[in-house]
Amino acid sequence: MGRLWRREFWRLAILVAVGGILGWPFSLSTIGIILGLVIALIFHLRQLHAMYDWLTHRPQQEPPTASGVWGELFDRLYRYQKGQRITQRRLRSTLQRIQESSEAMRDSVVMLDRHGDLEWWNSAAERMLGLKAALDRGQHITNLLRDPRFVSYFNARDYREPLSLPSPIDENMMLQFQITLYGDDERLLMARDITRLHRLEQIRRDFVANVSHELRTPLTVLTGYLETYSDMADMLPPRLGRGIEQMQGQTQRMQHLVEDLLLLSRLENDQGGSDHVHLDPASLLSAVQRDAQALSNGRQTIEVSIEDSHGLWGSEKEIHSALSNLAFNAVRYAGDDAHIQLRWRSCQGGACLEVEDDGEGIDPRHIPRLTERFYRVDKGRSTATGGTGLGLAIVKHVLLRHEARLDISSQLGAGATFRCVFPTKRLVDEAANDAHVNQA
Repeated sequence: MGRLWRREFWRLAILVAVGGILGWPFSLSTIGIILGLVIALIFHLRQLHAMYDWLTHRPQQEPPTASGVWGELFDRLYRYQKGQRITQRRLRSTLQRIQESSEAMRDSVVMLDRHGDLEWWNSAAERMLGLKAALDRGQHITNLLRDPRFVSYFNARDYREPLSLPSPIDENMMLQFQITLYGDDERLLMARDITRLHRLEQIRRDFVANVSHELRTPLTVLTGYLETYSDMADMLPPRLGRGIEQMQGQTQRMQHLVEDLLLLSRLENDQGGSDHVHLDPASLLSAVQRDAQALSNGRQTIEVSIEDSHGLWGSEKEIHSALSNLAFNAVRYAGDDAHIQLRWRSCQGGACLEVEDDGEGIDPRHIPRLTERFYRVDKGRSTATGGTGLGLAIVKHVLLRHEARLDISSQLGAGATFRCVFPTKRLVDEAANDAHVNQA
């Protein structure tokens, strides 16, 4: 390229020199030089006009023929345009394949810009969400999906877990929404039809609830007769007495299992909220402490610590049940001479109720599955201690109904901490509440 510029410089210099030499005999050297510059300017203006005409009216054709710098410039522009056209064709082809594959999907796919406005969606989104290309493009997603739960989910920007809601155009269709952030704060919304799974889950819940309810009557009858026979133990052969004692233990275990299944079923099917009141965490933990001490029978040290002054808004019965399950698990599995701490303290994003022990601990590989129904770390030990395998599942559902979450941290030989984290909106200012009560 440097060689071309030098050649162009010498061409201009020669043109100026020739103009000066031709004008010298007539004492018009300056006019000759100017004339040479004008000729050079006209040449470059013609080449510039040719380039403008080419780029404006016929960019797909071959570039104009030129030499020197202009020829190199035309060639470079042509190669650049050709490369851009190839890249554009590839991009269009890729976009077309993406759109075709998205159209082939049975799940809804909706692309949102950084403001949450609709940019593009597939045909499944039209069937499931009722989107219309002629009317809805550019609309904000919450103008079309107005369910308060979706609006809260969208604005919270915490998309780790999906959200299940009925379709906005068909209440009998259950959809699972999942949002993913990408690019310049843009979002990809996917909706999957889970109607069949939802119905199967409802059938399972109804089955468990009905079977558990039906088992209560025969278990009550068995318990009554076994208590009667137990009162007559002195009149029965020793072997039969031991059998009755074992039957009583297993019957009680079945009763506890049925009660937990019915409670879990109620938590799943009942929306809750009607019995939520202002709770005093100190009184709540003291009540749980007394129950845990009765179960421990002096084998462990159980203490209560209050490190936050806020109250809690929730269901006393449900929160007490969740804390009791955590405390009883600590009593059963922490081991003798363990120290168990029941604590209410502030934490990031709100406040938490904690049950901490310095017992045997849990292998971290079991932690993700602890809240599954009937999941046991040690099946033999859990059966011996009388657990039903539903305690942590009940805790999980209670916390979900209170917009809270369960965090578990543990290491083998280093104890375990079960933390119920409640959001700030669930906290009650004790001072403000006392002032309100005094005014009333």
